[in-house]
Amino acid sequence: MMRHQSPFTAILVRLVVLALALATAACEPIAEPSKPVAAAAEWHEFEGSWNAAGFRHAIPFGPQRKSSIIELQGTMLLAGPGRPGVGFRAEVIALVDSETGLVGRSVWTDEHSEQVFSELKGEGTADRNRITGTIVGGTGRYAGATGSYEFSWRYVIESDEGSIQGSAVGLKGRVRVGQPDAGSSRP
Repeated sequence: MMRHQSPFTAILVRLVVLALALATAACEPIAEPSKPVAAAAEWHEFEGSWNAAGFRHAIPFGPQRKSSIIELQGTMLLAGPGRPGVGFRAEVIALVDSETGLVGRSVWTDEHSEQVFSELKGEGTADRNRITGTIVGGTGRYAGATGSYEFSWRYVIESDEGSIQGSAVGLKGRVRVGQPDAGSSRP
C-alpha cells in the first residue's frame, strides 16, 4: 500500500535535503589557494649555528707573527623560512696568519649528499675575527647557488697539541639557489 505525500510534505522534504546539503558543504574545509613556489632567482635569508672541531698546525713566522693551517668538521644548523636547508655537515680548510687574516674553503653537505661550496676570508686576529663566506656554487639542488654569509669564530678549546674546537657567533647570510645544471658547480 502506497501513501501519497501532500505537496506541503514534499516541499518540506526537499527543503530539509537542501539544508543538509548546504550544511555539509559549509563544514568541508575550504581549499586554500596554492602558494607560489619561491623562484630560484629570489634571495633567501638565513641564520644559524655552526659548531666544529679539528686540528691546527702552526708555525712561528717571526717574533710576533704566527701562521697555521686549520681543518675543521662539524654541524651547521640553519633557521629562517629562506634557509637553503636545515642541517649540514660543514668542513673547512684554511690558512690563518695572525697578521694578514684567514683564507679558506668550506663545503656544506646536506642529508642527500648535495653540497654548497664557499670561499672564506677573514681578518683572523683575536680582536677582529669577522669572517665572510662567499657561496660559489654546489651540487644537486645547490648547483649555481650564489650568496654570502658572515660570522665571528669563538674557540672553545685550543690545546698545545693542535686540537681545536669552536663555534660561529652571529652566523647570518643570504643565498640565491640556481637552476640545477651539471656544468655550473665548482668544487
